[in-house]
Amino acid sequence: MTLTGPTSQTFISQRLRLNYLDWGNRGKPPLVLVHGGRDHARSWDWVAEELRDDWHVVAMDHRGHGDSDWVSDGNYQVGDMVYDLAQLVHQLGVGPVTIVSHSMGGNVSLRYAGTFPDMVKKIVAIEGLGPSPKRQAEMREKSYPERMAEWIGKKRAASGRSPRKYESIEAAFARMIEENSYLTEEQARHLTIHGVNRNEDGTYSWKFDPHLNVWAVEDIADEFLHQTWAAITAPTLLLYGADSWASNPEGDGRLDHFSNAEVIEFENAGHWLHHDQFDRFMKTIRDFL
Repeated sequence: MTLTGPTSQTFISQRLRLNYLDWGNRGKPPLVLVHGGRDHARSWDWVAEELRDDWHVVAMDHRGHGDSDWVSDGNYQVGDMVYDLAQLVHQLGVGPVTIVSHSMGGNVSLRYAGTFPDMVKKIVAIEGLGPSPKRQAEMREKSYPERMAEWIGKKRAASGRSPRKYESIEAAFARMIEENSYLTEEQARHLTIHGVNRNEDGTYSWKFDPHLNVWAVEDIADEFLHQTWAAITAPTLLLYGADSWASNPEGDGRLDHFSNAEVIEFENAGHWLHHDQFDRFMKTIRDFL
């Protein structure tokens, strides 16, 4: 049987038109795939194809990413992204949902799961807890006024910066490979094709908003984040790559804030472990789900 691809759908959240992919099988248990920063919903295609027979798979494009609208002022807040996810689930009219998420998307999804524990059946978060306690302490060595001044400088610079242009899709593909050496050529080409728009002058640019390179000075207080994690009732699987920059929560104390979470570390894998060790990743989440 030849599999057909997903349909592209939209929903409205805070006046933004946001995109999501629907892989069909409505009526099956709902599974929402939530991508990471500067990524897009098509990065889940291999996962969706494996699970589409048993699940109603939906993959969203965050605001400022993929085929979703950019925010007019270039300011992206995690709380707004939690609202977007809540709005998607609400408009789908399904639930409780199962969530598989990555990086920034994991951060968003875990907050959603703690805010609406009855709406999440199980959740997988790949390196989704944000900066480690050590990294946060380093960032806070600078005073708040210093960090605010730095943020204003970065935002001003971003406002005058156009999205980077690549002369050919091959040049964009080369940048993708450079960013993650674990990717196969097939994976990198797929991610590139679905991750760029062609400009009027024939060049190519990434779809994500360049302002996503500049995040807010402060997130919510650690106390509130820990309360949110503690409120999650769904079985939670936290995945980490042994070769990633991210800190494993089993060793840095953050796992203590979860009541029902397990951590698995993947050898020979970096931050995108679901690409780097795809077969092991699929077996791991199948066993969990």
